[in-house]
Amino acid sequence: MVEIQELTDTSVFGQIAEHQHEQVVFCHDHETGLKAIIGIHNTVLGPALGGTRMWEYASDADALNDVLRLSRGMTYKAAISGLNLGGGKAVIIGDAKTQKTEALLRKFGRFVKNLNGKYITAEDVGMTTKDMQYIRMETKHVAGLPESMGGSGDPSPVTAFGTYMGMKAAAKKAFGSDSLAGKRIAVQGVGHVGGYLLEHLIKEGAKIVLTDYYEDRKLEMAAKYNAVAVGLDEIYDQEVDIYSPCALGATINNDTIDRLKCRVIAGCANNQLQDENVHGPALVERGIIYAPDFLINAGGLINVYSEVIGGSRKSALSQTEKIYDFTTEVLNKAEQEGTHPQKAAIRQAEQRIAALGKVKSTY
Repeated sequence: MVEIQELTDTSVFGQIAEHQHEQVVFCHDHETGLKAIIGIHNTVLGPALGGTRMWEYASDADALNDVLRLSRGMTYKAAISGLNLGGGKAVIIGDAKTQKTEALLRKFGRFVKNLNGKYITAEDVGMTTKDMQYIRMETKHVAGLPESMGGSGDPSPVTAFGTYMGMKAAAKKAFGSDSLAGKRIAVQGVGHVGGYLLEHLIKEGAKIVLTDYYEDRKLEMAAKYNAVAVGLDEIYDQEVDIYSPCALGATINNDTIDRLKCRVIAGCANNQLQDENVHGPALVERGIIYAPDFLINAGGLINVYSEVIGGSRKSALSQTEKIYDFTTEVLNKAEQEGTHPQKAAIRQAEQRIAALGKVKSTY
């Protein structure tokens, strides 16, 4: 289930103003059943690049809130990673298992095409590289294509690798060593990215407790990696060293934060803090080190950016490995400034955007 942050202004333009978005596009097509929203947050550094998510939201308002938060995070993700990209994201409202069709995806591609390159889409929750092929039939503004089409393939392994690097850096800060051998880690969500992250953790000798929205996938991954499978809500009560949220956002909230029994939070989900101004400081008060989500899960964006500029998977992995050093830098800066890591990371990203905003305006 998608956790939704409480809004201070529930009007459409109020939300857009609150998050300081440049443009929001509502896409609708009766024939294919397409209902989608494209959020373009900031294009000072370059065109907005961010994946398309397909999810069955409880309401259209929830879908809008999600795309606004996700696209804002993409702006910071690109900026702090040193990429010449802006932040954007899209959501298609519907059940990816039963409502996704070639016609729907291609129609969505037409809407992306109409933005004339201001937004470049890619794979996200509920989408695959095959889906990107359908979208590519209607627009060239798509990344994360299969290698057979000259693309970089599934970005999930690179996202997982970056998360792993960030987790190790946070572990070093918390435990004095970045070794994860023997560490008990709760992984919430073992889909595309979470599954690849498990491979790194098991290889290093970590002990895994896991859960997933889909029961069959949870049991399959638990059997494959000899992990302990628990219920969706039980994951917050586990005695672990590290909590790794790798599903959808806002799992660190008023209902869960006091239940967490860990020293580190490091995962690949976006928008893990339901309210960064409340829950960021709260984690510091509880002595929990938080690795900023948009910083450590930037590997997928780095990978598709490499595709866009003609780079290789090898160069993307090399750049992603630097997330270890970036995370260390942000955690140290937060400690020195007496603030929480998410705020320190956002400030660093905004400083780069402001500096380059003196050179050029939006894309």
